[in-house]
Amino acid sequence: MSTIPQRRTVLWAAASILVASGAAAALLGSRAQPGPAPAPPIVQVQTVATRRVTDWAEYSGRLEAVGQVEIRPRVAGTLLGVHFHDGQQVREGDLLYTIDPEPFEVEARRAAAALAQARDRQRFTVLELERGRRLLEANTISRREFDALENAAREAASAAQAARAAADRARLDVDYTLIRAPISGRISRSEVTAGNVVKAGGDAAPLTSIVTLDPIYASFNVDEQTLLRYLDARKGTRPLRVQVGLAGEEGHPHAGRLHSLDNQLDTRSGTIRVRAVLDNPDGRMIPGLQARVRLQASEPYLAVLVDEAAIGTDQDRRFVLVVGRDGRVEYRQIELGSRQGGLRVVRSGLAPGDQVIVEGAQRVRPGDAVAAVPASPREGGPRR
Repeated sequence: MSTIPQRRTVLWAAASILVASGAAAALLGSRAQPGPAPAPPIVQVQTVATRRVTDWAEYSGRLEAVGQVEIRPRVAGTLLGVHFHDGQQVREGDLLYTIDPEPFEVEARRAAAALAQARDRQRFTVLELERGRRLLEANTISRREFDALENAAREAASAAQAARAAADRARLDVDYTLIRAPISGRISRSEVTAGNVVKAGGDAAPLTSIVTLDPIYASFNVDEQTLLRYLDARKGTRPLRVQVGLAGEEGHPHAGRLHSLDNQLDTRSGTIRVRAVLDNPDGRMIPGLQARVRLQASEPYLAVLVDEAAIGTDQDRRFVLVVGRDGRVEYRQIELGSRQGGLRVVRSGLAPGDQVIVEGAQRVRPGDAVAAVPASPREGGPRR
């Protein structure tokens, strides 16, 4: 009776061992069978192309008037009238102010009378000299007396010249009572009203000022490196261009031309003063406005361009990831040039036809196999 339970126990143990062995063998068999390989990551690429570009250097500057005049009286007196409105556009020769002319007219009449008297005296001494010359030839008068007559004639001629100069000066003072615009442009407000007494000369307070508006200067400072590039580019046959934009304007819509360079570099700032001249027919640009200036720094040349979003930074180096012909990622160190919108000029490191990764670069490393697809065109400019 005792042997039957023992046999049953042995059978159950043997069955358990067989089941466990089968499960282990099945597990090992499943591990030994290779699964399907993972798909390579998908990256978007752009094909490197070339096009003709021009290098531009951008600066901040100010608009300046080509001509600017402060109006000061040339004679002192009482201001009788102001003949313009604040901010008015005036032409050269327009009447601006009137100073009381009466004191100067009186002086002009006195000077004219003195001139007439001097001329009468000159005519009399000439007649006396001619009479004395005949008497000298007849030995009727001495040489000394003739010399006195000759000297009197010369003094009378000099006095007549002085009187004529005084009369001319008096007439000028009368003319100076009418203050006219010396240039055409926009006039400022009047600093003095009618009825006030004004002083004359360079030390006198200005009555107002006039600035010309068309054309107008854009003045800015350029660094030494750009100056040297400009001098090299200036050797070309075509004049270099300047483009200007104001606050609130898109881009640089105002075209100009380089007018002048200063005669020396400022050693403290390492810059040189540059002026461009712009046409301003509508007078919208006024002196003092801040300007964004682009200066052409090179002649047009054929350049390799890459999307700026594809450029990575490795300490002080710049690089891009490229999909090679074998479908694997390559690391390319590049040397950058100027910006062209959302693109950068690549001076070295890339060649036309290279496939640069612009999307998905963060998921791959150099040497990885990837599936490259063309990047989709984007609206609104280059990818950022």
